[in-house]
Amino acid sequence: MLSAKSLFQEILDDDEAYRLFCSIAASGEAQGGWENGRIAALLPPSLAHLAPKVARHGADEDKHGRIFQALLRRRRLEPVPVPRATDYTVLLEARGIGLAHEKLRREEQLTERDVVTYLAHSRVTEQRASDQMRLLLRHFGDHPEIGRAVSMISRDEDNHLAYCHEELLRLAGAGHDAWISRTLRTCALAEIRVYRDVSISVMAHMGRLLGWSPARMRVLTAGIHAVHVWERLGGWRRLVTLRTPERLDALGGPAPTAAEYA
Repeated sequence: MLSAKSLFQEILDDDEAYRLFCSIAASGEAQGGWENGRIAALLPPSLAHLAPKVARHGADEDKHGRIFQALLRRRRLEPVPVPRATDYTVLLEARGIGLAHEKLRREEQLTERDVVTYLAHSRVTEQRASDQMRLLLRHFGDHPEIGRAVSMISRDEDNHLAYCHEELLRLAGAGHDAWISRTLRTCALAEIRVYRDVSISVMAHMGRLLGWSPARMRVLTAGIHAVHVWERLGGWRRLVTLRTPERLDALGGPAPTAAEYA
């Protein structure tokens, strides 16, 4: 039977597939940590109050990268290079979504519109991350090897998403509503295409490592395309709606410390 739980269980049970999964995850989280760190350092004076929250966001992403690296070490596995076609963050940047790394490497102050672009991009991608981690939490939250890591990362992703909702609503009230709406829609429509392409590529790599049959690969690929069709026809709207989160100031205060996974 094909299910999200059974597919991930196969990955979890195979060292090489698990190695690729953790390497992809660690790379994406580390990249997110760097991006948020640079944005926190380049905020305009009018939005300087966001610096601690953006920095906290980046610290969380760095922590997640360390957790995935530590999960590899627990099995005495080394990370592997991430195939470009599976690199969600890089492919989004290549489509012009979010703030370009070239821009973040310069010592030039960001504009308020740049910050809106960053938050809109984060709102879309954090929704995806939150959904994925909640799925893993539902099936593997009590797993002896990865349960604690999944629980911690899922909680963080929910906080990141709440923060994006709250700050975008605040900026909409300050007169940026049209730009926010346009940017969210652009980000969401690009993200669903990138997510489809990355999902197909990841499944192809996993299929080779796990010896999946061509018939099984066709079924999985068809499922990924079906999800994309649903998202293209209207499912993308869940990525762009804004609502007051249940938890306000989700990234306020000091970041909670987490034991390293050794």
